[in-house]
Amino acid sequence: MALVVERIGSVALPSINGKSSKTERLPVTVTKPIPYTFDLGNLLCNDANPLPPKPTDADISSAARDCAQGLANQLLTTCPITSHPTDGVLLTLPQSITPLPREKPLPAEKQQTKWEKFAKKKGIKEKKRGEGKMVYDEEKGDWVPKWGYKGRNKDGEGNWIVEIDEKKEKQAEGKGGGSTIRGEGKRERLEKVKRNERKQRANERKARQGEATT
Repeated sequence: MALVVERIGSVALPSINGKSSKTERLPVTVTKPIPYTFDLGNLLCNDANPLPPKPTDADISSAARDCAQGLANQLLTTCPITSHPTDGVLLTLPQSITPLPREKPLPAEKQQTKWEKFAKKKGIKEKKRGEGKMVYDEEKGDWVPKWGYKGRNKDGEGNWIVEIDEKKEKQAEGKGGGSTIRGEGKRERLEKVKRNERKQRANERKARQGEATT
């Protein structure tokens, strides 16, 4: 915020013998029977002093000028003033104390997804980002990722020898197209991923429909 000027307002003296009048500057100090109260964070000056029963424009203008001068005095005497090489002289305002109404209404509450409702019902807490990504593999004797490169969900896909289940082998041969028992595990995993994605899209559509009805 730019530095406030030290003196606000002036009054013109009446002309004498047709000569041009001089301008008299009003005093910087403002004294009122009821002291002003301020909310400097909002640049607010509260004046509890009553106006005359039938105030004129001059009365209102004088009261407004005194409030502005009192606010300027309070800012210059209580707020820290600093100098910036590019922005110039700055005055730091304190935290505001007068609550102001919102410009826009509160946003509507977001509808819970099917999973969120299930998790709340079962008491399942949301995991933090990165939590639970590793799992201990007893066969390897080391921690491995649950998913992704060398993930636990890909166990058996890279083995150079695979135990054949006669039933599954016949099913793979019946599908044709070069289907093998080695590739069935990968196909099942990818199909599971697609099913989860379809369920997720269906839950999102239900959530949007619920928002539209409300």
